[in-house]
Amino acid sequence: MKAVVLLSGGLDSTTAAAMARREKWELYGLTVKYGQVHSAELAAARRVASALGFVKHVEMDVNLAAFGGSSLVGTSEIPKDRALDDASIPSTYVPARNTVFLSLALGWAEVVGAERIVIGVNALDYSGYPDCRPEYIAAFEYLASLATKAGVEGRPLRVYAPLLQLSKAGIIRLGIELGVDYALTHSCYDPRPDGGPCGHCDSCRLRARGFEEAGVPDPLTA
Repeated sequence: MKAVVLLSGGLDSTTAAAMARREKWELYGLTVKYGQVHSAELAAARRVASALGFVKHVEMDVNLAAFGGSSLVGTSEIPKDRALDDASIPSTYVPARNTVFLSLALGWAEVVGAERIVIGVNALDYSGYPDCRPEYIAAFEYLASLATKAGVEGRPLRVYAPLLQLSKAGIIRLGIELGVDYALTHSCYDPRPDGGPCGHCDSCRLRARGFEEAGVPDPLTA
């Protein structure tokens, strides 16, 4: 059984990959260089792919910075110390990013004969992105059943998003049970010059709260 994993090198995608590995899926990792303003997450993705024994890990250039529209691709400053319960969509939202990523993964899944696409989105502790919701994942899976040879032949690909209904603390507890080494991962949107987390962006603060609620130290800040 083969699965294409959308691997960012972050906490969530690493945990989702570890879950798929526990179920004995052969893992094919896809990391997209989409014009993000730093490369720390790319290095983390390589570390994770090696540690989890991926069959193959592909890094693909799709420069969404050409469109702009997000602070993650340099259009504006990364917001810091934002209220985590703010319901507005932040400037770190990259328009159509998950749709682009899932489409690329869908194409590769057909080529290698994978039955699953693994994505680490979650709808509880997240930054308000519209493409991290269960209804979006269900809609893309339906699209995949219509738009692929596999789907037409009655072998539709499934989008495996096992973290959708978990809090960040729940994800961390699960990862620890699976033996995930979170020291390999990277979450920060705006790392310091030495590569360490800034501690103030949404991603850093959600990660910090998750480790605190899980009752375990974060190896990146301990």
